[in-house]
Amino acid sequence: MDYSLENHASYIGRPASELPTPALVLSKPVLEHNTSILLEDVKQLGIKFRPHVKTLKCTEVTRMMLGNGTHRRIVASTLAEIRGSLELVKSGELDEVCTNCFLFKHGPPPSQLLLNTNCRQCLYGLPVSASALPFLETLTKSLKIILMIDSEQQIDLLESYASKSPSVASWPVFIKIDVGSKRAGLVNNSPSLPKLIQRIESSSAANVYGFYCHAGHSYACRTEDAAAAVLHTEVEGVVEAARFLVDDKSDRRIVVSVGSTPTAHVIKRLQGVLPPGMELELHAGNYPSNDLQQVATSLVEPTQQAVRILADVCSVYPDRNEALINAGTIALAKETSEFPGFAIAVDRPQWSVVRMAQEHGILGWAKSEQTDRLVAKTGSKSTEGDQVETAFKVGDKVMLYIQHACITAAMHYAYYVVDEQDIVRETWVPWKGW
Repeated sequence: MDYSLENHASYIGRPASELPTPALVLSKPVLEHNTSILLEDVKQLGIKFRPHVKTLKCTEVTRMMLGNGTHRRIVASTLAEIRGSLELVKSGELDEVCTNCFLFKHGPPPSQLLLNTNCRQCLYGLPVSASALPFLETLTKSLKIILMIDSEQQIDLLESYASKSPSVASWPVFIKIDVGSKRAGLVNNSPSLPKLIQRIESSSAANVYGFYCHAGHSYACRTEDAAAAVLHTEVEGVVEAARFLVDDKSDRRIVVSVGSTPTAHVIKRLQGVLPPGMELELHAGNYPSNDLQQVATSLVEPTQQAVRILADVCSVYPDRNEALINAGTIALAKETSEFPGFAIAVDRPQWSVVRMAQEHGILGWAKSEQTDRLVAKTGSKSTEGDQVETAFKVGDKVMLYIQHACITAAMHYAYYVVDEQDIVRETWVPWKGW
C-alpha cells in the first residue's frame, strides 16, 4: 500500500514542507476561489451546470463543484468516478427535486424524493462500451445514468444487451457532436448524424436526452476573444444538431451541453437566446485546480493554480547545471504547454523539469518569455544567471507547478489540503482506477 495512503492523516497540522515526497499539495482557498467564480457566472446566466469529476476525483471537491447541492448533475469519465460519487447520492446531493414528477405532485414530501431515480443524473462521458453496461445497469436503481453515443453500432450494442436483460429500461443518451476537437463525436454535416438520430428514435433501447460537445481545442486559445469564439462555435454546433429534433412548434425539450475549462472561463460572454425546446447546460472539469496549460491560455492567473507537487532535491550536478529530484514521470506526467519542461519550480520559475525518467526528474535552467511572466505575476525569485549550486542543495524541498492537473492528480493516492500558510488542514483520498 502507498505510504501516503496509510499515513496521510498523521500530517494534519504540520507544514507542507514536512510531507513525504513526492506529494500532491492542494490549496483549499484557491479551490474555493476558483469554484465560486464559475458557480456565480452560471447563476447569473441562469443555465444548468454539470461539473466533470475527472480532475480531482474525490467527494470533497465534487461537493464543492456542485455548490454544496446547488447543482445536482455530473459527468464522469470512469466507472470509479461514478462509484465514488454514490456517496453524494446517498446524502441527497445528487438528487433533484423535480416539480414535474408524480411524487412531488402527489406525495410523499420532498425530503423523501430520493426514491425518484429520474431525478438523479450522471453522464458516463465516454462512448459506451460493452464491458461498462452491466455495472451501469446496476446503478440505474439509484442514479439516472445517461450514456454518450456517436455511432449506430452503439445502439446495436444497447439493443443486444436489452435482449439479454429484458428488465433494463430505455437508456437516455447524449449524442456527441464534434465541433473541432476531432476526438469523439460526429460533425453536423456528416450524413451519419441524421441516420444516428433516426436510429435512436426508432429504437426501444435508447432515447435522445440531448446533444453534447467538448471543445478540447480551446486549450490552444490565448485570449478571451479567442475562447469566446470557440464557445460560440460550441453553442452553434449543438443547437444546429438539436434542430433535427425540435423546432418552434415542437413541445419536446432537448438539453444542449457545451463546455471545456477555457470556454467556461469566458461563459459570462455568452450571448443570445436559445430556440424554443432547448435547455443550455455547461460542463467543465479542470477549473477548480487549473495548471500551467490553463495559465498558458491567459484566461487564469498563475495564482489560481490549486495543485502543486512537492519533491526532494536528491543530487546536484554543477558541471551540467542541473539537479535531480524524486518526482519523475509517474509523479508529474509527460504533459507540456508553452511553459518549458514538464513542471516549473514555484519559487524559481526559471528552473523547469527538463527531463524525466520513471522516478527521476531533472531540474534545468529554462528561462523563457513565459517564465519571465510567471516571475512578474507571482513575485517569485528571478534567478537570472543563477547556477544550480546556489539555487538548490541536496535535502531541499521544491514545490512544482504542473502542466496538466487531470493527469498528475491521477498518479497520487492522497491529496494534502493546505491553508494560506501551507499548513496541512485536511487529507482527501481520491477515487482510483477505472
